[in-house]
Amino acid sequence: MSTLGLILLAIEGAVFSKIGAAFGAAIAAIAAAYGISKIGSTAVESIARQPEAAGDIRSNMIVSAALIEGVAFFAIVVCFLVLFV
Repeated sequence: MSTLGLILLAIEGAVFSKIGAAFGAAIAAIAAAYGISKIGSTAVESIARQPEAAGDIRSNMIVSAALIEGVAFFAIVVCFLVLFV
């Protein structure tokens, strides 16, 4: 195979990796949004059932949402590294 053929194959593979990285970033963002919305809805339901525990539920909700957001941010950064490096 010629050198030009190998270069064209490498470029073609790079296009697929960029598409995969874009889909990975999108899936990570959508999954994080779904997870945080599920935490929020469950916390509101729990506070409605047991109002005296509102402070504990709210603080646990904030910590859980922050952990999910951190994991999603890490996944998006990894996808961008694949995209640009």
